[in-house]
This record gives sequence, structure tokens and C-alpha cells, in this order.
Amino acid sequence: MRYFDDLEVGGTWLVGTYVVAKDEAIEFARRWEPQPYHVDERAAQASPYGGLTVSSLHLFAICTRLFLAHDDPVAVTGMLGKDEVRLPNPARPGEELRYRTECLDKRLSRSRPGSGIVTLRDTLTNPGDDVVLAQRVTLMVATRGA
Repeated sequence: MRYFDDLEVGGTWLVGTYVVAKDEAIEFARRWEPQPYHVDERAAQASPYGGLTVSSLHLFAICTRLFLAHDDPVAVTGMLGKDEVRLPNPARPGEELRYRTECLDKRLSRSRPGSGIVTLRDTLTNPGDDVVLAQRVTLMVATRGA
């Protein structure tokens, strides 16, 4: 477990990788974000994207799952915010997505003893290393002695 004390500003790590199967991408989008370019191959081909894309909500879910499933997870006690969310390139079903994060800032909480506030920059990239999702995330993280 990585506690507040273990995180260093400037530290980076690979959180994990994930391949979104086409059926999974379509099923998720049908339920949560049924845009034609996420659920219909013919409509997606005619869209500005030129093919199926993985929905943004699915990308957020993938990041959350990989973050929580990491071999050395961060001792998060609460999500405080997501800022500067960008989706500059489409993610495609069948691509291996790589999730990396960097610690941008950290400080002890003034209102919650035993906790610190950590700001991370997350990037999710496709096999060509193009960013498909970027965000700044602020978390409440337990200190080692808490």
C-alpha cells in the first residue's frame, strides 16, 4: 500500500494496461453513452471518427479499476476532484491502453489529521502513445501512521 508519506512530487508510475474488447465497448456504451459512434459500426464509419470509439465514461471506469487493482495501491480515502479533463484522441476497441500517473503536488490536510491531499496527473494512451484521456485528480490519501 502506498501512503501519503510514500508519494513523491515528480514521481511517476505505470498504473496498468487494458484492452477493451469490441463487444465490451459496445455493451458499455449501449447502457451508459449510446452515441452512434460507440454502438453502431456503420454509423461510426460515417462519423468524423471513421470507426467505433470507446466511450469517455468507459475510459474513466477503466482508469478507476486499474488504479484500484494496482499491485501497490494508493491508500485513497476519498476523491476530491477531477480537473482539466481532456479527450484529445479517440480510443478504439481492441487497442491496449496504458495508464500512467504522476504526482504533481501533496500537502498534509489541515482539517483531517492522518490524511494528506495529493494531486496526480493521469494519462491514458493508445499503442501509438497518443493521449486518449488526460486529467488532473485530487485525492485524500491516508498517512502511514493513520
